[in-house]
Amino acid sequence: MALAQIEMTVELREISLKDRPRQLFDISPKGTVPVLQFENGDVIDESLAIMLWCSNQKKDQLWHKNDGVKQLQLIAIIDDDFKTWLDSYKYHDRYSEHPQEFYRGKCESILNEFEDMLKKNQFLTHDEFQLVDAAVFPFIRQFANVDKNWFDHAFVNLSNWLTQIQDSALFANVMQKYEFWHSGDKPLIITFAVN
Repeated sequence: MALAQIEMTVELREISLKDRPRQLFDISPKGTVPVLQFENGDVIDESLAIMLWCSNQKKDQLWHKNDGVKQLQLIAIIDDDFKTWLDSYKYHDRYSEHPQEFYRGKCESILNEFEDMLKKNQFLTHDEFQLVDAAVFPFIRQFANVDKNWFDHAFVNLSNWLTQIQDSALFANVMQKYEFWHSGDKPLIITFAVN
């Protein structure tokens, strides 16, 4: 979604996380995705860092709306505590120290703040889609999908927010399915765009 905000053209290499190619580790020893490699060899291998780089390329875009610090604080909440509890909630069979409801409750206590924010705005901090919405959306979506019926009743505002993003042209444009890349494949050149 961040790349679409700046209509960036990339050579896309979709990979299987179960069979990560050597080339991924060559440019990013962590072996995590996403990774953005520039023609000059520079690499950004953190999702938020890629999003911030994109945001800085187009100063007149709506993202940041004079509250960049607040948005980064909200992103940090999701990146830190929430992600930890989310993994325990999604994979509760691996974290049998507590029942699944315990982990859900930890996530729920964090998301209550986000639910309240959506009483004032269409999106988390404004009535326009912002950096914070794009950054936290995948994780809140994962949480919702564990028990969608429960989520839709417990978080009405967040449920509407998720639906609005998932129904957007932006989401449809960036969520295309691509074949896994293999060494020697013809380059797949994609221009991501909002519409």
